[in-house]
Amino acid sequence: MEDRLLSETLTEKVAIVTGSARGIGYEIAKKLLHSGAKVVIAGTDEERTKSAYKQLKALTEQEVIYFTGDLSNERNVDDLVQYTLNTWGKVDILINNAGGGVILPFLEQTPETLRTTIDRNLWTAVWCCYKVLPYMVENNYGRIVNVGADSVRNGLWDHAAYNAAKGGMHAMTTGLAREFAKYDITVNTIAPPAVDCEALDRIRERDDALVDKYIDIIPKGRAARMEEVADAVWYVSTEGASFITGQVISVNGGSNML
Repeated sequence: MEDRLLSETLTEKVAIVTGSARGIGYEIAKKLLHSGAKVVIAGTDEERTKSAYKQLKALTEQEVIYFTGDLSNERNVDDLVQYTLNTWGKVDILINNAGGGVILPFLEQTPETLRTTIDRNLWTAVWCCYKVLPYMVENNYGRIVNVGADSVRNGLWDHAAYNAAKGGMHAMTTGLAREFAKYDITVNTIAPPAVDCEALDRIRERDDALVDKYIDIIPKGRAARMEEVADAVWYVSTEGASFITGQVISVNGGSNML
């Protein structure tokens, strides 16, 4: 029992959580901090990210730092990883949560919104994995968790561009999981449905009936709570989840089953 309890804490583990200045990422960062991890929160907006950092500092005595920059840019990811290594000397956990694509009918997308959606959701994850994995290999340990989307499986309305990005993330999960399993590095995706957060509120402002359709396909009859997604991310980040890898785990209230 004692060994099992130790496996479910993250004491002395170092985690990077992208897209964590608000929403799901913020809840994930908070969960990891409360579990004993040292956490780097990363966002694109300096003021918002610094504010999130101050809030987290007030909630816990655990060590937390912050980084701002567009992580679809390779150089910024280099800076993020080096900042983490210079501060704590390692990276044990990478949570690829940065995202937030443009949700529109496909033919209403523009070349700019398509690029933005792919960059925010897929390229951020690709660059972060590419830059972090050498250090995980060196340490013979790592947990990578991608925050994907259940819409890849259910073909949600207006999500074709978003699904192209998240589907790439899901596919990268399986490829990396097989390649790096021998180093005790697990790679998984947590795929939520509609989540009760600012992004859903923005869609509701544009099309209230569309959001109702998103929720109608969920047997639980509501959107996921951010904390529920964070709990799943936390679990596959622990040592106790050492034999779970290459999985896309839906946290979806039953909107897809089996």
